[in-house]
Amino acid sequence: MTTEQQIHIEPAARMTGLPTQFFSTLVAKANKQIAMGKDIINLGQGNPDQPTPSHIVEALQQAAANPLYHKYPPFSGYSFLKEAIAKRYLEDYGVELDPATEVAILFGGKTGLVEISQCFLNPGDICLVPDPGYPDYWSGVALAGGKMEFMPLLAQHQYLPDFKAIAPDVADRAKLMFLNYPNNPTGATASTAFYDEAIAFARKHNIIVTSDFAYGTIGFDGKKPTSFLQSAGAKDVGIEVYTLSKSYNMAGWRVGFALGNAKIVEQINLIQDHYYCSLFGGIQEAATVALTSSQQCVDELTATYERRRNALFQALHEIGWKAEMPSGSFFCWLPVPDGMTSSQFADIVLEQAGVVVAPGNGFGTSGEGYVRLGLLTNEARLQEAIYRIGKLSLFK
Repeated sequence: MTTEQQIHIEPAARMTGLPTQFFSTLVAKANKQIAMGKDIINLGQGNPDQPTPSHIVEALQQAAANPLYHKYPPFSGYSFLKEAIAKRYLEDYGVELDPATEVAILFGGKTGLVEISQCFLNPGDICLVPDPGYPDYWSGVALAGGKMEFMPLLAQHQYLPDFKAIAPDVADRAKLMFLNYPNNPTGATASTAFYDEAIAFARKHNIIVTSDFAYGTIGFDGKKPTSFLQSAGAKDVGIEVYTLSKSYNMAGWRVGFALGNAKIVEQINLIQDHYYCSLFGGIQEAATVALTSSQQCVDELTATYERRRNALFQALHEIGWKAEMPSGSFFCWLPVPDGMTSSQFADIVLEQAGVVVAPGNGFGTSGEGYVRLGLLTNEARLQEAIYRIGKLSLFK
């Protein structure tokens, strides 16, 4: 063992300025209860509970043996995967994409959502961020040294941002804006008319739009979610970030795409040239199989989430917990009882009912007064979670 004095290790300012990952705190609280031997129903996280469809797994198993994929892949990924996502968008949304210039392959959607801020924000630049919203938007803005201006998502406005409420000077100074529908955490969806309005707002104020379409296949009651890219002029002002994580239960595979404006895609490919050497080729081939094979597995998964939603809301009705059904995603956004904060309610139901929910204030100031529940276990388990909460007599 050396007795020499260690050097002083001081992180860069960008590291000390990162937002706190509140999910790590949530997991720690749940694990503490599990260690005490309690039966915990975890509805607080967004990790799909079903396995990847077998035909996709088998495609990876076969592709892994291909010596070609044991070498470095092309820096921006294989053209066959870009062509596959372009074909899927044309079939599903009627959107034409040039695979060579309008598609970037990502290490999961999260990576693109963090990288976009680093590509286009200088220190002090403004980014418009939904509140409540996915916390990793904040991470990218912080790493870029940007400044966030929050767009409240309120029930009375169908959880859509009100562009008219954004101060003109803020809008003129903003360089980037995040949108996310179907929405995490509220479960709300957006229409073509809303995206038309967003595009007009972005064009007027010269703002790059990033549409987070992570839950793009999960729409309920026979209504398919709308893609930002379906609106005229979308590619003039922004991109859409798509992922296979939710649609195909491939969260651990880390396959995503940035789609749309060629100049934005070019910058994402450039920054990734400095970070990565693209995804393992075998995963790219299996992802291509996912996108080009029958989409029955996607439809069945959406039907599963709809059945779970319906079962959960039946239980909510029975205990007197009034809430609005989500129209998309696999999340439910539920108001907490009067007189409680989101965190207080989450702690009570964990400690007294053995149920993990995510406090809404972890997604932003406007999330206070709500909790998010994930539809990520079977119907019986979801209903048991609600019945356990009902026994606490919190809803009068």
